Amino acid sequence: MADKARHIDEPLTPDFSEQAVERQNDEVLDALGDAGRRELAQINRALARIDSGEYGACANCGRAIPEQRLEILPYSDLCVACAEKQDAR
Repeated sequence: MADKARHIDEPLTPDFSEQAVERQNDEVLDALGDAGRRELAQINRALARIDSGEYGACANCGRAIPEQRLEILPYSDLCVACAEKQDAR
C-alpha cells in the first residue's frame, strides 16, 4: 500500500492521458462486440470515402447512391440495385 501511495505523488508521463484514452477506447471496443466492430469499420471506411471524394458513389457500378439511402445507412457503399444483387448471392 505504501508503494502505491508513493507512486501517486510521482508526476505523470506526458503520454499518460493519451494512454488512458487508448485504454478506454479498447475497453469500449471490447464491449461493443463483433457487430459493433464491423459497424465501426464501415463508418471508418465511409469517412475515408468522404476524404477521397468517393462518398455517395456506388463502389460496384459507380452510380450515385440515393440521398435517402445514405440518410438511413450513412456508411453504405452500394446503391440499392447492387446491394440487392449482393444480398441475393
